[in-house]
Amino acid sequence: MSEGIARACVVGDPVAHSRSPMLHGYWLKTLGLPGAYARERVTASEFDGFVSGLRRRGYVGANITLPHKEAAYRAVGRRDEAAQAIGAVNTVWYEGEALVGGNTDAYGFLAHLAATIPDWARDTNRAVILGAGGAARAVVYALLARGIEVALVNRTLPRAHELADHFGGRPSVHSFDATPQLLATAELLVNTTSLGMAGKEALAFDLSLMKAGTIVFDVVYVPVDTALLRSARRAGLRTVDGLGMLLHQAVPGFAKWFGVTPAVTPELRALLEADITKST
Repeated sequence: MSEGIARACVVGDPVAHSRSPMLHGYWLKTLGLPGAYARERVTASEFDGFVSGLRRRGYVGANITLPHKEAAYRAVGRRDEAAQAIGAVNTVWYEGEALVGGNTDAYGFLAHLAATIPDWARDTNRAVILGAGGAARAVVYALLARGIEVALVNRTLPRAHELADHFGGRPSVHSFDATPQLLATAELLVNTTSLGMAGKEALAFDLSLMKAGTIVFDVVYVPVDTALLRSARRAGLRTVDGLGMLLHQAVPGFAKWFGVTPAVTPELRALLEADITKST
């Protein structure tokens, strides 16, 4: 690459499946910016050395994907508020000589929710979150910051309690057996598990218990239209898919690296949706 061209990358293992190059490449092309975005497969043992030498490798920043988000949290010199609260870093950039870590998952979750259902917050007081992994942490952080009561449902209760403790015990913790009662009083259901993902077991709930107008958000985006979302539509509920969260969470990093805030457009969404459909 020639001098002066900003380069960023996605770092993970595996990383071949990542759609970040397609996403950022689209923005670079449509905005006419002289930048580049690459994939970097980096193992756990290589990660610290790789990220500490990011600038020497010619990169202005990176997206961090599995399994490195917690290692990135430890590796950066400074963290933004969301990364600090969530305990994981998915985006890094430089401020002067310092490598700064951020977490854009909570931003992506809220931005896509607001873009899909602008009035979502007006009547949302209680939310049920399925799962207790990294995505759940970001969603819990986003909802607690809005003053929403959160019930956390997970098959492994110790893991859920660990997440709840991370947030001062504010989310209540429940087994899957409690889901019917929780759904009956919730205004928002968010699936952050891999259930429903291509090749995985589907989520099976009786969504008829939920109040009219309840929102069902599935962070899974392969496939884009999951069985959970189809069931929710049949029950007359409002739905939000995971693809838009992927698109919106990419916006802050692109702005940091390339100096322009990109837009999430129907054309961009169609491009990625077609690629996902082709691969499933």
